[in-house]
Amino acid sequence: MKTVFIHGAAGTTGLRIHERLEARKDIRLLTLAEEKRKDPDAIRDALNRSDLAFLCLPDDAAREAVGMVENPDTIVLDTSTAHRTAEGWAYGFPELSDGHREAVRTSKRIAVPGCHASGFIALVYPLIEAGILNASIALSCFSLTGYSGGGKKMIAEYEAPERSPLLDAPRQYGLGQQHKHLREMVKVTGLTTVPVFCPVVADFYSGMEVTVPLFRDNLNAGYGKKDIAGVYAEKYHTKVVHVLQDGDENGFLSAGKLSGYDSMVLSVEGNDDRILLVARYDNLGKGASGAAVQCMNLALGVDDTQGLMLDSFGGIAE
Repeated sequence: MKTVFIHGAAGTTGLRIHERLEARKDIRLLTLAEEKRKDPDAIRDALNRSDLAFLCLPDDAAREAVGMVENPDTIVLDTSTAHRTAEGWAYGFPELSDGHREAVRTSKRIAVPGCHASGFIALVYPLIEAGILNASIALSCFSLTGYSGGGKKMIAEYEAPERSPLLDAPRQYGLGQQHKHLREMVKVTGLTTVPVFCPVVADFYSGMEVTVPLFRDNLNAGYGKKDIAGVYAEKYHTKVVHVLQDGDENGFLSAGKLSGYDSMVLSVEGNDDRILLVARYDNLGKGASGAAVQCMNLALGVDDTQGLMLDSFGGIAE
């Protein structure tokens, strides 16, 4: 039985990870008493007694916690932004390649991808890898998310009995084009040009829909919409990430389709001249805690889908 410690278990991501693990028979959760939860000595001891430790913390606190780990056998899984582009850290999206999967399986330091970044990277990485897009391409990305992605403070704002009427409509943010996920979006895909990124938070609890629009002229010569769909179908055919051959829902695509699930579905919409690449998933699932548990499973040598809630929309998951 493996010992797992969740540092930051009181936060949104930490709570969801705890929910997924508390019923597992192969894991013993190491917890701290409330009065010890912020005690550096107690935290250091718990980190070093763990086979695997989740860091569900702000960036600076996550970096500080990593510095406390002296046990060479402790696996650290960081859900913050702090280490997603850091050298020596595996990027926790195993579906991207055999190399990514092996790195997660063998590394002692694993960075869980950002929620918005997960969809963008899932859509763009294989097209650059296949030569359909050049790494120098200038892209744009529109991402719609539920308000739970903003953590406890934003959840409280949206669910308050008396709240601002501004919350009744979707709100675009990251207006200065400095969103913290941009760095990993560029590094992991291999892009040399930072995309224009338009994140939007709306009045629904969880779910995410990331869209990357393309003109036919953006594709390298000889490639079209069918080639993109073929690349996705070949790469993504797992229970966690797969392709919807017909994503159209009576002319609509719901950002909440995967709410409550830990999987991701991709679809290629539009026409031969104007193409829409779409990834849908739960910002708290494959966009956060679900991805973290999947990485933990691989790192501990068990089936990567153990304890995950998977959809059946792609005809693959049970």
